[in-house]
Amino acid sequence: MKFIQGTDRTQLALFPTCLDDSLDFDNETRLIDLFVNSLDLRSLGFEMDFIDNGRPAYHPGDLLRLFIYGYLNRIRSSRALERECRRNIELMWLMKGLVPDHNTISNFRKGNPAAIKKVFRATVQMAKHFELIGGTLLAGDSTKLRAQNSKKNNFNTKKIERHLAYIEEKLAKYQAELAKEDGDVGQQEILAAEIKKQSARNAKYESLGERLDNSDQEQISTSDPDSRQMIIRNNITEVAYNIQSTTDAIHHIPIDFKVTNNNDSKAMGNMVRRAKSILRTNHFTALFDKGYHTGSEIKTTVELGVEPIVAIPAVSGASMAPDPAFNVSEFTYDPQTRTYTCPQGSVLSTNGTWYKKDRGGSSRKSASPIRVQHFKTKDCKGCPVLDRCTKNTRGRGRVIERTEHQDYIDINRKNVGEKEHLYKRRQAIIEHNYGTMKRQWNFHYIITKKGMDRASSDVGLIFTAYNLRRIFNLVGPEVLKAYLKALWCCFLALMDLLDAQKTPEYKTRIFDWHSSSFKRAA
Repeated sequence: MKFIQGTDRTQLALFPTCLDDSLDFDNETRLIDLFVNSLDLRSLGFEMDFIDNGRPAYHPGDLLRLFIYGYLNRIRSSRALERECRRNIELMWLMKGLVPDHNTISNFRKGNPAAIKKVFRATVQMAKHFELIGGTLLAGDSTKLRAQNSKKNNFNTKKIERHLAYIEEKLAKYQAELAKEDGDVGQQEILAAEIKKQSARNAKYESLGERLDNSDQEQISTSDPDSRQMIIRNNITEVAYNIQSTTDAIHHIPIDFKVTNNNDSKAMGNMVRRAKSILRTNHFTALFDKGYHTGSEIKTTVELGVEPIVAIPAVSGASMAPDPAFNVSEFTYDPQTRTYTCPQGSVLSTNGTWYKKDRGGSSRKSASPIRVQHFKTKDCKGCPVLDRCTKNTRGRGRVIERTEHQDYIDINRKNVGEKEHLYKRRQAIIEHNYGTMKRQWNFHYIITKKGMDRASSDVGLIFTAYNLRRIFNLVGPEVLKAYLKALWCCFLALMDLLDAQKTPEYKTRIFDWHSSSFKRAA
């Protein structure tokens, strides 16, 4: 039986091929090379000036190529990228045969969070150039990415107190046993060692408690200090970062992201403000789920001139009337007279005094109080349906609290009622982005540790790879190559406009590097 035979490994080639011939002309690796060539790395914030003494540094463009290729192919580990440089023919071509050490690769990622964010911005500008971003309908959401910090290394006040109580109980037990021992020297040494061990643990947790008390945070993480324990879904928690992002509705391309360690309640206003700056317009509608329904954030969005459509959360049981027909939503508010009219026709008025009300209870260190006004009426005393309207039948009757942001909440309520068909598109616009990143690409955790800036570098490369993948799929390779080459030529033209302080040697070195890269990619 005949089989297809391979080439003899020891056979010499009469006409040797170059590395460039081994890569197909339409291979997307060439697009990665052209994309990085089109960037002005110095203006993006990458370090370009190095001293001449010692071993030469790797060019930031080469390391950026390596990371973009890695993330597009689901490779994030610096050690894995180092291995791929030795065996992956696409990376051999892209890196021009360079094999950086894994420490060099890792240091580049964690040392350039701001510059990597600007690379992501460049992908957004490219999408805008090809009219892939409409800028009229945006969806915002967040996702949790697990941090490099176990739950055991995350502490709050109650957890520290439990550890201290346990240690105190152990110390009392060992000290009592030590007092009883009068002849067994070996047992005394064992007990003394245990007492020393528990005393050291006690000092450790007391130190953590002092750090927590001196901060404005509710918890502290020891491995990745900026990460926080958050609810992932239902009652499942994980030590993670919360990634906020906004996505355009036309081709589902993210235009912005931000790494945070807080929940969604105070995030919408800032994300809308950033979107307005990126799009350079406020003529768009912003879709957010009910986790973002906060009066102050809706106010910020409306004052920015942006139309918010934020899902309205269900009324809590404590805020519901005994009979749903008498819920607050059934009361009519008159903005002219600043009064409420109940379903029975009685008018509830306010004395105009603003009261401060704590949000989330007094245990929240970062919670700021909101201002409310109380609306009530004397008609409650003789009302025949008082027991259906309020549980406070023996006190002052029904009291309605109106927050200082209620006017803006009412604007959002009106938008939700009139444009529910737009809100129904929110999940399809943004949530599949996270599904691709976390489920398909397996980027469900942060690979870096020790700070939010390093986490931002990792997330920035994830979003950069996602946008490039979308653009590669939506725009033909020939059109994209022509565009990137044009950008590269513009960059060369700008070389003549460099400051007079730049030396001719610097210009020649940069020009030669870009020229050689362009010739290989063209």
